[in-house]
Amino acid sequence: MFDKYLIDPDSVTDIGPADSPTGFSFTTKLGYYRGLTLSMLEEMTVAVDGEELPREAVSFDDGNGPITLDEMETTYDRRWNFGAPATLSVTYPGGFPKGEHTLSLRQRLRISYMPFPAMRFTEKTIVKE
Repeated sequence: MFDKYLIDPDSVTDIGPADSPTGFSFTTKLGYYRGLTLSMLEEMTVAVDGEELPREAVSFDDGNGPITLDEMETTYDRRWNFGAPATLSVTYPGGFPKGEHTLSLRQRLRISYMPFPAMRFTEKTIVKE
């Protein structure tokens, strides 16, 4: 239901030096209507053109400082609220590739009253000049 809001396609930007970017970042939102403690996000998988990027290459920042996805597993004191933007930064030598490419994000959420994880997925076509 909220999958279309997982990636803001206008927010994709390179990070690092302009002449040799070390990666890219984009704004994301939670695919759940209530908000969750960060430890309840079991998976945040980023892919470019169908190629999943290593988990270690992704960091999350909800405005309270960046953390790795491994650190998220034990982050019980930070909550990601519904509608609140966060930034995913990805180590990707050269930055986001030029031309037309597909950026996708999968979130697996642990919701206390559901006997199975909620899966959220979206992909957006990004055109970079």
